[in-house]
Order: sequence, then structure tokens, then C-alpha cells
Amino acid sequence: MQKKERIVVICPGRGSYTSETLGYLKKHGSGIGEFIADIDQRRAKLSEPTISELDNATSFSPSLHTKGENASTLIYACSYADFQSIDREKYEIVAVTGNSMGWYLALAFAGALDWAGGFEVINTMGSMMKDKIIGGQLIYPVMDGDWRENPELIETVRLAVVKAREAGGQVYRSIHLGGYAVIGGDSVGLNHLMKNLPKVEHYPFQLINHAAFHTPLLRATSQRAFEIISESFFRRPKVPMIDGRGKIWQPFSTDVQDLYQYTLGHQVCETYDFTKAITVALKEFAPDKLFLLGPGNSLGGAIGQILVANTWHGIGSKADFSARQKSNSFLVSMGM
Repeated sequence: MQKKERIVVICPGRGSYTSETLGYLKKHGSGIGEFIADIDQRRAKLSEPTISELDNATSFSPSLHTKGENASTLIYACSYADFQSIDREKYEIVAVTGNSMGWYLALAFAGALDWAGGFEVINTMGSMMKDKIIGGQLIYPVMDGDWRENPELIETVRLAVVKAREAGGQVYRSIHLGGYAVIGGDSVGLNHLMKNLPKVEHYPFQLINHAAFHTPLLRATSQRAFEIISESFFRRPKVPMIDGRGKIWQPFSTDVQDLYQYTLGHQVCETYDFTKAITVALKEFAPDKLFLLGPGNSLGGAIGQILVANTWHGIGSKADFSARQKSNSFLVSMGM
């Protein structure tokens, strides 16, 4: 009997459904018809466009497809299609993790949320800012052309944040994303950063329809989430999960109340360290491969940069990563 390869599954975040991935469900969702029908029915009852309607649109509309209330559930369905297509006879899933909104997907795929709970958490958290988006996020590189950490750029970002705060802005490190810093904040702070951070290619870049996720600006959102979402949806996972602090939630030792509190509390209001989550996945589980769920491949570069930072399997530069991917891919991007 052939030995199974051990894999860590990585779930994408909010920005992964783009014009390039329009029609993803139509192409990859044939095996999850019941799941899609259920999600469509639940969204129709809430008077929201169904994921089928969104995915089957004739063209991609940023004002429609990137809205939190639409993007979150649409990405959930696309990732679910990929997750279900993983050959369990060939691969053993040893852990699940994700970036930002990808944590909610990880909860659902690892079994820490039941069927209804997966939709409830993902759709509710994605719909929290229907009326008004709180703040925003921008992204900026802190690495050189070889994907190695650049101390000067790191210091540049630190000083820019200090000056933005001195100018009256509220800005915080939102996500550690491989070779990128994601900064969340209010309009005063972000505008200051957009004007004063040195231009590096097309950065700084402000993310479309993204709120100030993983910052103290979302404390009120966190409080509302606790009022709306019941702890009863949560349970112990069936496979280990790695959260945005690098903490491992094991099937037999997870405290469900702690998981609930982290998911709607710390995870919403404090920095999400995707870099640490992947580093822990590598060092604690030593997988044969990493599987990145679709749609798209928005985290591929960041994951490659984390591999470089750890010199994992001798990958010490962007060129090394590209060569490894061509010869024997360590990172499998299912959205590709």
C-alpha cells in the first residue's frame, strides 16, 4: 500500500476572488452541488445574491464581488470545492490554517464548526459592515528582490506608522504576511501612509473594500459578533488547526469556549500573524507538501517568502523557490 503524503491545508483570505477567478465554482464545483444549493438557499432567505448568481455573472464587478457580505461566502464555497477534491487515499491532512478570513474557513474544514455554523460565522462576519466599512488596509513590501527580509524597509514602515499616529491617525500592524506588512487604520492614518511611504513599484497599495481587520478599531464589531453568533456552533476540531498567533488547537485538548473567545475576540481585534502560522505548520508538522486552496493564488508569494525566511528545504531565495516549484512543487496551489 502506497504511503500517504502528509499535507497542511491553507485557506485563503478575502481578496482571493478576483476577475481572474470569476466562474471558479462553475468550473470546479460540480462535486459540491448540494453544498452550493444549501448556501444559495440560506443567502436567498437573507435577500442576498446567491453565490451561484455571483459566480455566473457575465463580468467581474469590484463593487459587487469584493463586498464583504458577498466575497466571504463566495470564497468559502470555492475553497470548499477544492478541499473536497483532495484525494484522501493519497494525502493525509495533518493540519489546517489560513490567513485572516481564512481562519473561519479553517474552522469549517477542520470540523470546529458544524454545517450551519460554517455559514453562520462566515456570512455574518463578512456582513458586519454592510452599512459602513470601518477603516481600511494597505499593503507594503518589507523584503528585497530575492524575498529576503529588508531591515531598512521594516524600519521605514515602523517610522511611517509612528509619524501617521503623530499626525492624528490610528494605524496598526494588521497582518504579518510573509514579505509584506499589512497596515490597518482609519482614513487619516492610511492617507498619511499612502502619501509618505516611499513608492516601491505599485506600493503602498490600499486594498479594495477591506476594513481595518485585526486592529483595535474593530472592537465594536467583535462585541456585536459575540451578541449575534452563538458558541453552540463551535466544537472540537477533527484535525489540528493553527491560528493567527501560531497556536495549535488539537482535537482532544481544545477548549471550545476558548476557541469561541479567540475567534470573535482576539482574532478580530489583534494582529494576525500569518507568517508565524505557516512557520509553526512547517516546524511542528513537517509536511511533505503545503496545499493552498483556491480561488486564485493570492497567498502563493507570501508563503514562498516564509519558506525563504526559514530556508525550508534549502529554499533561500525567490529563485530557489521558483526552481523547487518547477522540479517538485512543495507548495501546491489548487487555484492554479
